[in-house]
Amino acid sequence: MTKLWGGRFRKETNPLVEKFTRSIQFDHKLAECDILGSQYHTVILFKIGYLKQDEAQKLIKGLQKISKSIENDKFLFDPNCEDIHTDIQNKLQADPEIGDIALKLHTARSRNDQVVFATKFYCKFEISKILEHLSLLEKAILSQTENNDDIIIPGFTHLQHAQPVYLKDYLAVYVQMFLRDSERLMRVKEEIKLSMGSGALAGTPIPAAFYNIHAAELFKEFELKAQIKIEPTMNSLYSVSDRDFVIEIISALSIVAMHLSRLSEDLIIWSTKEFDFIEIDDAFCTGSSLMPQKKNPDVLELIRGNTGRLYGNLVSVLTMMKGLPLTYNRDMQLDKEPLFNSFEVISEELQVLEGLIKTLKFNRPKIEEHLKDESLYATDLVYYLVEKGVPFKIAHNTIGELVSYSLSNNIQIKDIPEDVLKQKFSGKIVKKEFNKLFDPKVSVESKKSINRTAQ
Repeated sequence: MTKLWGGRFRKETNPLVEKFTRSIQFDHKLAECDILGSQYHTVILFKIGYLKQDEAQKLIKGLQKISKSIENDKFLFDPNCEDIHTDIQNKLQADPEIGDIALKLHTARSRNDQVVFATKFYCKFEISKILEHLSLLEKAILSQTENNDDIIIPGFTHLQHAQPVYLKDYLAVYVQMFLRDSERLMRVKEEIKLSMGSGALAGTPIPAAFYNIHAAELFKEFELKAQIKIEPTMNSLYSVSDRDFVIEIISALSIVAMHLSRLSEDLIIWSTKEFDFIEIDDAFCTGSSLMPQKKNPDVLELIRGNTGRLYGNLVSVLTMMKGLPLTYNRDMQLDKEPLFNSFEVISEELQVLEGLIKTLKFNRPKIEEHLKDESLYATDLVYYLVEKGVPFKIAHNTIGELVSYSLSNNIQIKDIPEDVLKQKFSGKIVKKEFNKLFDPKVSVESKKSINRTAQ
């Protein structure tokens, strides 16, 4: 099997070593990005004079042919190749119209530089896809808030009834989370610099000006698929040794996973018989092989479970990088699978959750039943006494005792006689005013602070 290296060696590589070091089984995902980088590099070699125009045109045409086979799902990578970069090089050389011209393509280029360029390009494409999926999920949630803008639900702390809140405000929290995720990913994407000319680590003889020519000018003699903006990094040593961008992406995707998991957990809880706030569409649930009545939120549970995989991907790359001296080391090959997996998992989760959210139905009668719990309005009762001039701490203790009395005597606070309320708890209480506070609408609309809900 032809390799991109080997002249210094006098023995064939041990088959076990070839299998152990092979990465094509996962880095074949970089094929299109590698081809775009090779097209750009071909033009640079032509401009500097290392390639004749007809040679450059043949290489471009050959690369485009491979690219088209990828687009049409007809590209078959050679599983025996060391990596996708070698495979593409071999396919070019096997093309009868190109032959040994392909051997010139690697002039002034190292796989170290080639791999990081393709990986960065891949990341830019994939981040754009994730941003699109995030946007669609945000729209699905906002659609639910608009369609159910009058629904008030119990708010929770410690998973216990706390205070009433609007459903739209509750769901808007997740929209804010996903907006921050989008901003975080956009920053990472913008900071990724597509650099060339690092060689193995020390640079190449090709002057910087040839790499800095504007893409439109550089490609005017060639028909290319994408315009590429080359931006220099700190130096060539940094270019080939940096994997911060991979770590930052997986970190950002891990945060997305955490937000998706929290939303999934809320929906799982809301779908239980104990809560019964929502009905998840049958198309997004599964059943039991034994119990015919079961309708399980497996999609949400898998989103929740996958979060650990994303965290593991981040830790694996951080650990892999922590002891590496500059510049390139083969350990860095191990960044690909965690990166690819993180993109794939998040992409699938965003798409399936968008569909699930769109089809959610809210059980208004059941929610209203939960809102009858008087403990939800205890804080409003405290504020009632505060407005009557009672110090907050005394008002807090008074209402706490009132709630305890209600529970101990199995009587609703609204049903306690006014004289008992005045004698046992506070002479400031006017029952007619007091009872009006046991209203979810009154409760949510009473909040006036700057970042209040119900705006």
